[in-house]
Amino acid sequence: QVQLVESGGGLVQAGGSLRLSCAASGRTFSLYAMGWFRQAPGKEREFVAAIRRSGSSTNYADSVKGRFTISRDNAKNTVYLQMNSLKPEDTAVYYCAADPSSAVVAGRAPWSYWGQGTQVTVSS
Repeated sequence: QVQLVESGGGLVQAGGSLRLSCAASGRTFSLYAMGWFRQAPGKEREFVAAIRRSGSSTNYADSVKGRFTISRDNAKNTVYLQMNSLKPEDTAVYYCAADPSSAVVAGRAPWSYWGQGTQVTVSS
């Protein structure tokens, strides 16, 4: 079992930047692939980015490639999502996810653990 707590959300103008953090506790962080998802009002939750346990490989949704960067610090049990050039369509609740299988990074398996989410609002 792993517990995930997101932080760093807020209100930002279009073109601005935010960095989300997700702190993990409960089990050895380095044993988990980590990911970020988001859900906008009236829409289904969608994949944003994922990173393998060692940080050696990442995966991004096409909509955020070149603008968002996922990274992790295994010593701090934390995964980050750096979001640049934000657009109003990036407005959503952002969720952190974890799973012991690296298959989740490529979308080949479901994620096991989820945080409560943090709101990101981008104004035009």
